[in-house]
Amino acid sequence: MKKEFKMSEARFKELQEELNYLKTTRSDEVAEQIKVARGFGDLSENSEYDEAKNEQGKLYSRIAELEDIIQYAVIVDGNNGPTNQVTIGCKVTVTDKKTGKDMPAYKIVGSQEADAMHGIISEESPFGKALLGAQEGDEVDVEAPRGTITYIVKKIEH
Repeated sequence: MKKEFKMSEARFKELQEELNYLKTTRSDEVAEQIKVARGFGDLSENSEYDEAKNEQGKLYSRIAELEDIIQYAVIVDGNNGPTNQVTIGCKVTVTDKKTGKDMPAYKIVGSQEADAMHGIISEESPFGKALLGAQEGDEVDVEAPRGTITYIVKKIEH
């Protein structure tokens, strides 16, 4: 069974646009790089040719990756879920039970959209898994490298 890639419709469109760009414009640019590098002579000692072929390999790899993600994409609309519990697409504010410290608000998203540095957490991460389905006032335990941390769900925004 293939994996599902959960994401918003906006992220899905971004990936489709990237794939289209790579298959058309970028593919033509790399082909031109290879053509120019071939003109430099002996291919066995031609670093420009080697670099262009490496770039082509990276391009084909990314195209295959995007095609796989798009094929198994599942569009998630956070507005259709229950409003009283944490779902993909909602913003959650929690408090560390031990310290009483309020944490910044986190947005729960699919793995293709995660950006932990900006408070955008994947539903597949330990924190995201623990929060999914929780309601305001619930305590959730998150397994962390330093041990289990208990949080209290303070606010859920959809």
